[in-house]
Amino acid sequence: MARPGSLLLMTDTAHANTELAARLTIDVVDGGGASGTMAEDVLAGLTAERKQLPPKYFYDDAGSRLFEQITELPEYYPTRAERELLEETADGLMAGLRPVEIVELGAGSSAKTRRLLSAPTAHEHLRRFVPMDVSREIVESSALGLLRDYPYLSVHGVIGDFERHLGRIPQALGRRLVLFLGGTIGNLHPPERTAFLTGVRGLLGPGDRVLIGLDLVKDVPTMEAAYNDAAGVTAAFNRNMLWAINRELGANFDPDAFAHRAFFNAEESRIEMHLVPSVAQEVSAPDIPLHVTIRPTETIWTESSYKFTVASIEEMLTGAGLRLEHCYTNEHPDRRFALALAAPA
Repeated sequence: MARPGSLLLMTDTAHANTELAARLTIDVVDGGGASGTMAEDVLAGLTAERKQLPPKYFYDDAGSRLFEQITELPEYYPTRAERELLEETADGLMAGLRPVEIVELGAGSSAKTRRLLSAPTAHEHLRRFVPMDVSREIVESSALGLLRDYPYLSVHGVIGDFERHLGRIPQALGRRLVLFLGGTIGNLHPPERTAFLTGVRGLLGPGDRVLIGLDLVKDVPTMEAAYNDAAGVTAAFNRNMLWAINRELGANFDPDAFAHRAFFNAEESRIEMHLVPSVAQEVSAPDIPLHVTIRPTETIWTESSYKFTVASIEEMLTGAGLRLEHCYTNEHPDRRFALALAAPA
């Protein structure tokens, strides 16, 4: 039997959920996994002379959860360094820019974005948050939390690939601030970065801005430790891509037979992550069709994480039609990070 007041409580809860739903829109452009270009990318990457897979396939729902764990690891300084910079700059940025909406590309849980949403002036001008990510689970769960905590806000989520679907970002409501945080820009090779940032430039009007998080060059042991954590979470994250390919494409990888390797390539100014088989692996995916042998003398290159200087940041932005307005950096020698604020050139 229901206690007195239970019906009222349930009615209040239903009303609250209805109110939240009215402020939430989710557009599914690409459900991730096997949709889109995964089959093409896997076939091309694993039959290439130097085997490789695009890092965007890390971020299925399981991979997104693993990455959230990585950001809390003691060795992984970029998240803490970026969070500290946002703590220092968020109030001034929001008061100076006064965006009507924030668009976050590769949003994940949007945990760091909360610092901007919590700025003292945010409720005066901010009306909408637009997260884009390949993981619907992450976008929906974080959106509901944001809607509860920020009553002035609506959320229009876009489930898609920021390299392919920028054109599906909804039309701006007003002055826009685009976020690309977490050092994710470093996962793109130079030609890809230029193409992506040119696409971001297309999202910006005269009064709009983009804020990009970038990891800076520092001592090699610190950089390498961030991708070789003692708990093995990054190794699990790296291997999770193979589990995702098995699930989505019917492949027969034995992910546990692959070792995780990460190192700094000084010539290219990037950390590289690879998967290395312990013994020869016969890998097939009948639906592609794919059949390859991967030997212990080979690796599958899964990610690059480029590290920047202020000069290389400015050069990169200029090449995409953007103008560096300010480069915020911290003073920690072993955790140097940057937030680059850029405007249309």
